[in-house]
Amino acid sequence: MKNVIDQFPFAGETVFCEPYGSGHINDTYRVVTDLGAQYILQRINTYVFPDVKGLMDNIAAVTAYLGARVETPREAMTLIPTKRGEHYLTDEQGGCWRAYPFIESSVCLQRVEQPADFYECGLAFGRFQDMMTDFPAGTLNETIPDFHNTPSRYEKFKRAIAADRMGRAGSVREEIEFALSLEEEAGRLQRMRRSDELPTRVTHNDTKINNVLLDRYSHKALCVIDLDTVMPGLAAYDFGDSIRFGAATAAEDETDLSRMRLDVGLFEAFSRGFLQACRSLTPQEIETLPFGAFTMTLECGVRFLTDDLEGDHYFKIKHERHNLERCRTQFTLAADIRRHLPKLKQIVACCAQREPERGEPRVPARN
Repeated sequence: MKNVIDQFPFAGETVFCEPYGSGHINDTYRVVTDLGAQYILQRINTYVFPDVKGLMDNIAAVTAYLGARVETPREAMTLIPTKRGEHYLTDEQGGCWRAYPFIESSVCLQRVEQPADFYECGLAFGRFQDMMTDFPAGTLNETIPDFHNTPSRYEKFKRAIAADRMGRAGSVREEIEFALSLEEEAGRLQRMRRSDELPTRVTHNDTKINNVLLDRYSHKALCVIDLDTVMPGLAAYDFGDSIRFGAATAAEDETDLSRMRLDVGLFEAFSRGFLQACRSLTPQEIETLPFGAFTMTLECGVRFLTDDLEGDHYFKIKHERHNLERCRTQFTLAADIRRHLPKLKQIVACCAQREPERGEPRVPARN
């Protein structure tokens, strides 16, 4: 590890280096020096992200763009080049490493503890979307091709059904029929994107609350982290995935499906923050945000079921049929979101027109 650390221009001598955070993809460490400086050092998972250069070119471009538009360093991630001026380091074993300054007095929540937290999450992702509005999305590399291309996910799903590699298709016939019955509806956003009814934007694509840093004391949003999946996409993708994860009333692998539904109050809190911060959306984009929550939830369920049919290669599991349990919760939540769509559209429309209350940040509208 010392050989890796020595390749970055950290201030002072390293006092200790320890594993940090709860991420499941990359290996993350906190480095502390004798001068009190702190850094985040990460080894990139090259199995998940084989195009490391494309990935790091994206991150370098996005962090530089955001860094020029924030008021304080705590409001954006900053990439630290190696001593040779490169975006990342390749070690003697082929491992790829990158570094960032550690954002002190910050906290990362694993779940929504109160509606105000989800409002701040909405502010953070709304600001990210708004600040990136004028960035040329087409210049970014697709780190995971077709990541939120729902029709493509369905094609893979149907191939998994036909192959039935694990002999499980017969036991999940009800889930398969549910998913296939909504295939045409689920492809709506992608069709709108292809026909240019919705603009392609820079999207984060992993908008969980644990990818937002909050101030440890005020719990106000600082910045968005984990930019590995920043790619061209739709605003509804980012909005929808946040709702899928943060406004659900049960865990992804809850076995009592009666406990899984949409928390409409949390949906409203996130919508209020997101639309308060992001003033650059078109009326049609705003209208599709609730449908994005349905689409992303259904797509996630299809991905879980596909992995179950193929033998659990993609998602880590704790026991056999874990992905099936996850699939069922997502399908239950997707059905509940679908039932609530008229109400959710009303909430989003009101939030888009709403003026901030006293004490809320006033984010100026873009021209």
